Amino acid sequence: MEPATPAPPAPHRVVVLALDGVLTFELGIPQRIFALPRDASGHSLYEVVTCSVREPGPVRTDADYAVLVEHGPEALATADTVLIPASQELGPLLEEGVLAPELAAALALVRPEARLVSICTGAFVLAAAGLLDGRPATTHWGYTALFRRLFPAVRLDPDVLFVDDGAVLTSAGVAAGLDLCLHLVRRDHGAAVANDVARRTVLPPHRDGGQAQYVRSPVPEPRASTTAAARRWALSRLHETIGLRELAARESMSVRTFTRRFRDEVGLSPGQWLVQQRVERARTLLETSDLPVDRIARDSGFGTAQSLRQHLQAAIGVTPTAYRRTFRAVGGGPGRG
Repeated sequence: MEPATPAPPAPHRVVVLALDGVLTFELGIPQRIFALPRDASGHSLYEVVTCSVREPGPVRTDADYAVLVEHGPEALATADTVLIPASQELGPLLEEGVLAPELAAALALVRPEARLVSICTGAFVLAAAGLLDGRPATTHWGYTALFRRLFPAVRLDPDVLFVDDGAVLTSAGVAAGLDLCLHLVRRDHGAAVANDVARRTVLPPHRDGGQAQYVRSPVPEPRASTTAAARRWALSRLHETIGLRELAARESMSVRTFTRRFRDEVGLSPGQWLVQQRVERARTLLETSDLPVDRIARDSGFGTAQSLRQHLQAAIGVTPTAYRRTFRAVGGGPGRG
C-alpha cells in the first residue's frame, strides 16, 4: 500500500475589511496580488477573504455601485493578515479619531498574532484602535496634518511609500498599496516569487523613492535629459566598481547636475540606489543559485562576503546564509499562523 500523499499546508489567510465608502481600486489590490503566488506544486500560497463589519450583504463603495460581501466580521477571527483599504466614509474617525462601535467590535475579533496592514487612509482605522501608538507609520500625504493632529503618539513618516514595522504595516495612497502587497509577498516567500507576481501584473518589483517625489512634481519637458540611460547602464554592470563621475558622464552631465536630477527622478542618491539594486541582485542569486556567498558578493558588486553580510543585515535584518535557508526553495516561507 502506497503511503498517502501529505496534504499541502493551508494557505496564509488574508482577510480584507471592506468598510462603507471603500475605494474600489484599493479593495481590488489584495485579491490581484495575493491570488497569484503558488508553491512548486502549484498550490496557492494565500487565500483572500473579504468581510464587512455587518452581516453579509452589500457594502457601498466610492463608485456608483456597491459590492456584495459574503462574510461578516467573524471572518476577522480567522485572519493571518488583516488588510484595511481606504474608505471615503470614515465619518467621526476623521473628525475625532474615534472608531464607530461596530468597527471597534469587529477589530476586537482579530487574533493578537495576526499581521495588520493598511492602505492609504486605512491607517486611520489602525491608529484610532491604538494599534499604531509608538510605531512608525505612513498614510496618504494629503492627510498628514490631520493624522498628526488626531494621533500624535504615532511616528508618522509622510515621505515613504510604505512602512514595515514587523507585525504592523502601513502604505501611502492608492498605488503604494501595490508596493506594500508585493513587499509582503517578497517578505513571506522571497524575491523570486514576488518578481514572478510583478511580471504577471506588469508592475516594477520594487519602486524607488517615496511619495514625496510625487507631490506637486512638475511634469518634465519632453526633451529634458534624464538619468534613465545611466541607470540601465549601471544595472548591467553591478558587479563592477561604478563611480559617480562615471554615471554622470553617461548622461554628459556634471556630477552636481546628475546627482540633483537623479534624486529628483528616483528619490534616492545614486549611492543609495546602487546599494539597493545590489541587495536585490544578491537576494535573487541566493534564492535561485547554488553559488557560494563569496561569489554572490562579487557578482552583486559588494566585493566580499563580509560587505554583503553587512548590507543585507542593514536592508532586511538577516545574514546571507539565513536568507538562503529560508527562501532557497521557490514557494517557501510561512503558511497560516
